[in-house]
Amino acid sequence: MEGLIFSPTDFVAVFNQTVGSAYPLVVIEGEVSNFRIAKGRWVYFDIKDEYSSLRVFGTVFQLKHAIEDGMLVRLNARPELHPQYNFSLQMVDIVPSGEGNIKKSFDILFAKLTLEGLFDPSRKRSLPYPPSKIGLITSNEAAAYGDFIKVLTARWPLMGIDLANVRVQGNQAAAEIIAALHYFNLKPEPVEVIVIIRGGGSAEDLLAFQDEHLTRAIAESRIPTLVAIGHERDESLAELAADLRASTPSNAAELIAPARGEVLENYKERLLRCSTVISSLVSTRYADLRESDQSLRASFKQLILIERRDLRRISELLAAFNPKAILTRGYALVRSGDSLVRSAKQMKTGDEIKLTFHDGERQASVIG
Repeated sequence: MEGLIFSPTDFVAVFNQTVGSAYPLVVIEGEVSNFRIAKGRWVYFDIKDEYSSLRVFGTVFQLKHAIEDGMLVRLNARPELHPQYNFSLQMVDIVPSGEGNIKKSFDILFAKLTLEGLFDPSRKRSLPYPPSKIGLITSNEAAAYGDFIKVLTARWPLMGIDLANVRVQGNQAAAEIIAALHYFNLKPEPVEVIVIIRGGGSAEDLLAFQDEHLTRAIAESRIPTLVAIGHERDESLAELAADLRASTPSNAAELIAPARGEVLENYKERLLRCSTVISSLVSTRYADLRESDQSLRASFKQLILIERRDLRRISELLAAFNPKAILTRGYALVRSGDSLVRSAKQMKTGDEIKLTFHDGERQASVIG
């Protein structure tokens, strides 16, 4: 029986339509071989197992993790027959598979970003303590969210929280977290700290936080960042790029929020110290004022004594020049009418004169 006859172009179109309908997106796990990047943009490699090998095509912008030959990966791709380059898998997303390969990818990317200075301690910024408002990036259905909120509310319930509810696991997690970072950085009234949290899990569960694009977005954030991923033993590139890393989500709450009881005790101690200092200052000032008062009193007494002595000298001097004082020594004032007689030539025989003594007056006549 003779089959349908297609032109090459028609066959490509029908094949892609058929495969695209049946398998719009496939997930293939296999080993990478012949990995290369052309012109700094295009990515080519094969994904294979013991018996088969498939060609893969993509772009460097789709590479979120370090990939190299011999690494076991999980590939999300669209099967496609190209009109000129035959069948290949069009890469949508690729991640290392298995703890060993994830660790190897981590080491390669860590070395690359370290060389760029992305994890340099000098880039780290201090976080305001406590911040008045934070931007929280996590899944509100995760246990980490409940732990964080519980600890934060118990320690510092006054803190405002702006939640960006995102996926924290899976292919879309990194992209959603990056979008949340951009959201907080572009807000007209920005938060003071961005906190990214997620609970523990397997290496595959935490793979989103080894994403190169997410790591760079955290490092480039205008707002200081705090990242807590997994348990104490877990380590992610996202945490290394943050300004501050916490061992667990609960620890993240402890790092940004003081305990109310401790703050109250601290304020009481400071108040007591201030009261002691003020009492000491008042006592010192009172002693200084008392000493100044005694000094001023002594100065005033000395000044009064000096003034009294000067007044006494002036009084004695005035008394010495007082005409009445001269009269006590036997002198008398001679007046003719209302005029004082200063010379014998002013008087003639028979003139009536008045004599003023220190103890009274007498009338007299000139007889010669």
